[in-house]
Amino acid sequence: MSDLPQISEAEYEVMKIVWKHAPINTNEITEKLLQSTNWSPKTIQTLIKRLVTKGALTYEKQSRVFVYTPLVKESEYICQESNSFLNRYYDGDITAMLSAYIENDKLTEPEIETLRSLLSKRGKKGGD
Repeated sequence: MSDLPQISEAEYEVMKIVWKHAPINTNEITEKLLQSTNWSPKTIQTLIKRLVTKGALTYEKQSRVFVYTPLVKESEYICQESNSFLNRYYDGDITAMLSAYIENDKLTEPEIETLRSLLSKRGKKGGD
């Protein structure tokens, strides 16, 4: 998993569109990003090119249009970024991270209940 490319915040915005709508062409990516950003079409095209160069996207030319698909799975990328965050700020200790969130009221009661439920299911799974 460590061979996944490093993606900037702006590139990540492009990837979210591609992950959600792939296969998707340049014009569609641009149209969707123009709705949520103030980037120029040229900036968006530059970001797409960078993602191709980094190996995060691949493309196929269909007549006069480039159609993009991701080479990186969204779940793998998010897992890599989560692990990176955890290692950087909490020395890989998820208990320390969750404790900090709970103690600083960063988790709502429903979120805590969801965590309880997930941990409960995990505990039952391990007992089978």
